[in-house]
Amino acid sequence: SCDATQLCNCSSMGLDFIPLGLTDRITVLNLAHNRIRQIRAQDLQQAVNLRTLLLQSNQISSIDQDSFRSLGKLELLDLSNNSLAHLSPEWFGPLLSLQHLYLQGNSYRDLGESSPFSSLRNLSSLRLGNPWFSTIRQGNFESIELLEMLWINGGRLSQYEPGSLKSIKKINHMILNLRNATVFSAIVRDLVHSVMWLEVRKIAFNMPAEMQLLRVLSSCLAKKITFKQTLLTDATVPKIVGILEDMPKLVEVELIDCKLMGTGQWKLQIHANQSQTLKVLTIKKLTIEKFYLFTDLQSVEGLVSLLTKVTVENTKVFLVPCSLSQNLLSLEYLDLSSNLLGDQSLDHSACQGGWPSLRTLNLSQNSLSNLEMTSKSLSRLTNLIFLDISQNNFGEIPDACEWPKTLKFLNLSNTQIPKATACIPPTLEVLDVSGNNLREFTLQLPFLQELYLTKNHLKALPGAAPIPSLAVLSVRRNKLISFSREELESFKQMEQLDASDNNFICSCEFLSFIQQQASVGQVLVGWPEGYICDSPLSVRGQQVGGARLSLLECHRTLVVSLSCVLVFVVILVVVVVGHKCHAVWYLRMTWAWLQAKRRPKRAPPKDICYDAFVSYSESDAGWVEDVMVRELEQACPPFRLCLHKRDFVPGKWIVDNIIDSIEKSHKTLFVLSEHFVQSEWCRYELDFSHFRLFDQNTDAAILVLLEPIQSKAIPKRFCKLRKIMNTKTYLEWPLDKEQQEIFWFNLKTALKS
Repeated sequence: SCDATQLCNCSSMGLDFIPLGLTDRITVLNLAHNRIRQIRAQDLQQAVNLRTLLLQSNQISSIDQDSFRSLGKLELLDLSNNSLAHLSPEWFGPLLSLQHLYLQGNSYRDLGESSPFSSLRNLSSLRLGNPWFSTIRQGNFESIELLEMLWINGGRLSQYEPGSLKSIKKINHMILNLRNATVFSAIVRDLVHSVMWLEVRKIAFNMPAEMQLLRVLSSCLAKKITFKQTLLTDATVPKIVGILEDMPKLVEVELIDCKLMGTGQWKLQIHANQSQTLKVLTIKKLTIEKFYLFTDLQSVEGLVSLLTKVTVENTKVFLVPCSLSQNLLSLEYLDLSSNLLGDQSLDHSACQGGWPSLRTLNLSQNSLSNLEMTSKSLSRLTNLIFLDISQNNFGEIPDACEWPKTLKFLNLSNTQIPKATACIPPTLEVLDVSGNNLREFTLQLPFLQELYLTKNHLKALPGAAPIPSLAVLSVRRNKLISFSREELESFKQMEQLDASDNNFICSCEFLSFIQQQASVGQVLVGWPEGYICDSPLSVRGQQVGGARLSLLECHRTLVVSLSCVLVFVVILVVVVVGHKCHAVWYLRMTWAWLQAKRRPKRAPPKDICYDAFVSYSESDAGWVEDVMVRELEQACPPFRLCLHKRDFVPGKWIVDNIIDSIEKSHKTLFVLSEHFVQSEWCRYELDFSHFRLFDQNTDAAILVLLEPIQSKAIPKRFCKLRKIMNTKTYLEWPLDKEQQEIFWFNLKTALKS
């Protein structure tokens, strides 16, 4: 459970005892929120370098006398919220370096007959008390002369021996959580010269008769007094005010989370001399049940002229009377945040002559809705420099407003502004318009040094020229996708630019430029962790400072152009090679083969209606039609020949015509010549018969050489035709008439076979 700094965190581990094996290397040991019941003498014996020991929220009821004897370097010991029924001086005797001791929340009823802290010469802060703590005796704080903080939680403290705390010469911060006004008075009487800041908690000042007991406060030399979670009434407030005004050195008064039972009807009841030292008044979360019936505070107007700083926060203030504002002559700082001030009530509160010295005003989180009216009301404050009107609902703002000429700092964040207009004063040095709906920022602000545009909808940085003095710019959580080179050059003169948490499109130019800037880390706040690429996908989620893009992503246009050129060249090469290698012919042949394969291998006998299908070149048509057809079709018996000119079905696809004609014929008669070899038409017929006839190894093909032709002249792609001509007999047309008779006889015989 220990880290590199020897901080050992064993909290909330269900331990019933202090673990074994503690060494002298441990400096911080956290054993809080376990079930430890006892601290034994040997448990911490080896932890001689321990500085902090946290044992709060256990069940410790027993501590051996020598348990802390080796902890001479211990500086903080927390034993709060355990079950200690008594405190022994023997426990703390060896703790010579102890500065902070927390003992509240146990079950002891007193501190014993003598001081359990007499040996703690370096003690700085001490916390005591619990719901059963009832008695403080003389000598309980003997030997303690100076404390930074003393906290006594004594809700049932009923016995206090006078002089018990008088031995402490100085207490910077004293916290008293008491119910008994008599005990409170006795304690304060002992502390009138020693306490600097007195904090009073959970005490009810609701009985006017008890106020006399508090008169002792009027001689207290405390500079600050805080009332926290206390109860006040209309009857007791005037008396408390009178006491506080009499405190000779009081500078600051705080009321935090208090409750006032009344409506401020103190008129003619407050008879107090104005304090010459009281300068600061803070009221936070004061609950006034009938705040809407609260009076005009005329009774305190004569007591506030010397106040320089007033905070009234979260107290449902809806109006500051004009007369009260006019009496706050010395007021320089006013915080009225988290209240109910509206445009009309602000106009009344900041009336002519009101708050004449005011320099800082906080009106955030109120009910203001008209910026033009707000600015006009505040223009009467001729010394105003700092103004916070954030978290109001202004919405659309006008193009021109009237402001104090001294205004330099303006907070308009989270006010639903859709557009920044010239209503924003040009005198500003610091402007915060974060959390709005701004899509651009183009205002001319010559003196502006700091601009906060966090959480808007900006897609580009504001121009540098309209804001020449800008040194700090925050555009976090916008919709920036990149920086142009000009924008990057402009912010190089800034001291700080926070553009983290945007959706950067990490282009090559953007990455190249920003990664080349050696000083970018000195300018960009949150660099490099807060600058993450959103796109492209290859670098999404990577830090801008370390992202790298591929060649394709960086030079897409060039790569696409080269790819297109390469594809064109490849296609051109394929076309040329295909032409040279007769690729088209092979494709046609493949398609014909597929068509032929889908048909039956041989047509039924009843479908055969021709003796022969004649394939010939158009150049040889004269011989075929005038000589061969006449000879064969006029023979006895006559032969039925299929000629493409005569017998092909009009409108039918040529492939189907050729295949059908071949299949419906007993034989296929090829009239070969030089013209035949060169004829595209004959090539088609030969292509489609090639698979059908030659693949079946039949004698259905009859070759007639009309003129001598070498097999080498036949294209190489007709490999089977070449093979047949080299291996089988074919008929040659003779020029001699006597030989022609033999030719016709042989041809007729072949057709009949």
